[in-house]
Amino acid sequence: MTLPAPYPPLISGGEGLDRYPGDASGLGARMAAIYAVPAEQVLPVRGLTHGLELAYRLAARDGGSVEAPKAEPYDSLAAIYPTKGEPAAVVIRALGSPEAVAEMAARVAPALLVVDEGLIEFSDSVSAVTVVASQPNLVVLRSLSLAYGLAGARVGAAVAQAETLARLASALEPYALPEPLVRLAQQALDPSRMIETAERIASVRRERERIARELARQMTVEAGVGPIIMARPEDPAAALAGLKAYGVEADLSGDRLRLPISIKPEINDRLLAGFGLTPAKRRPARVGQAVRDTKETRIVCAVDLDAPGPVMIETGVGFFDHMLEQIAAHGGFSLRLQCEGDLHTDPHHTIEDSAIALGQALKQALGERKGIARYGFVLPMDEANATVSIDLSGRPYPLFEGTFETPFIGDYRTDLTAHVFRSLAEAMGAAVHIKVTGQDDHHKTEAVYKAFGRALRQAIRIEGDAVPSTKGVL
Repeated sequence: MTLPAPYPPLISGGEGLDRYPGDASGLGARMAAIYAVPAEQVLPVRGLTHGLELAYRLAARDGGSVEAPKAEPYDSLAAIYPTKGEPAAVVIRALGSPEAVAEMAARVAPALLVVDEGLIEFSDSVSAVTVVASQPNLVVLRSLSLAYGLAGARVGAAVAQAETLARLASALEPYALPEPLVRLAQQALDPSRMIETAERIASVRRERERIARELARQMTVEAGVGPIIMARPEDPAAALAGLKAYGVEADLSGDRLRLPISIKPEINDRLLAGFGLTPAKRRPARVGQAVRDTKETRIVCAVDLDAPGPVMIETGVGFFDHMLEQIAAHGGFSLRLQCEGDLHTDPHHTIEDSAIALGQALKQALGERKGIARYGFVLPMDEANATVSIDLSGRPYPLFEGTFETPFIGDYRTDLTAHVFRSLAEAMGAAVHIKVTGQDDHHKTEAVYKAFGRALRQAIRIEGDAVPSTKGVL
């Protein structure tokens, strides 16, 4: 057993770092769930490049060679681990189908077939992990670098049959996966992150298609995968200079430019401007995001005030999900919120913390609040009547008048309705005055959420460019 350091490090958030890294079985189990394979078929590694390095080490140790494309990081690994002799491993970037991978694995056996799937989340391709069970010499490498935004953390996975993973692990150095990386990866792969991760990937794909379409007007553009476009301008050197003038970094390989695609349209518009293409003028996106992790809940919430969708809510409290959907639908904005909470105890933390996260995301999206209408609404629903007044002043002031006799609607606690809107008012910086009357508690609750959405829709509406205050600031 390796002894720990005599004291913890002098850094914030360093709990447990005085001990050497243990096994990463928890991370491996979560990766296995995401990749839909048994846990014994997953070996967490320090990024996809590290997975490749294990194959190069094995080949060098066993006196074999590695066949790989002439590109990075394969060239650098070949220089570090010079190999010769019969192929011990063949490295390929993802093929078109798992069937093609299985056919090639059978053809190169007994050499390992190592498949680089670092960008597969950005494509419609089916992963080769689906044929690992039938191919003992197949190793599929996955990465958290781009799809999960962890390029700087260096975490990935090798997926293969257990005996093949044991061979790779035999070339693994001690303490290969540091504890901070494991923690970051587990946070990024938490179930509460899945909705927003999927939407981010979809957004990048939409932006990639838009930019490729615009660039194709003046140059050859190759079908890309991931947050990358390969383009062939007439004068690559001049194109690089033009891009640099707009703060866009690109790589030149021969006569092809490797262009980065961001999730943010305004950044991609700078790329177009670097090629002399003038994108349509647009207001800065009013988007906001909150990541809220506590001992009771783990939440990701994202809003786009200028897009009607998508709206995706998963808190584990069905009626509350429906109520948040009402806020987004009647507010006319996109809302994605996913929460993993301690529902085995009570829905209180899930409901209240989700409201706080939504308020934080709305506050970020509102920014300086320039041009908004600021104020807002009354909404009757059958016998119930909800009056909601909002002032997006930046000054929180919640006021709720109304009572509920029914303690629960499904798993939703009606007494938490006042807490929800207090949390929203405080987190988003708004005066929110609510009064609700009626006989049916279901109708009363739904009327409040709908009326809040309608009031918010009116208040966030853009009416100009000025701050809506005679003081000139909110």
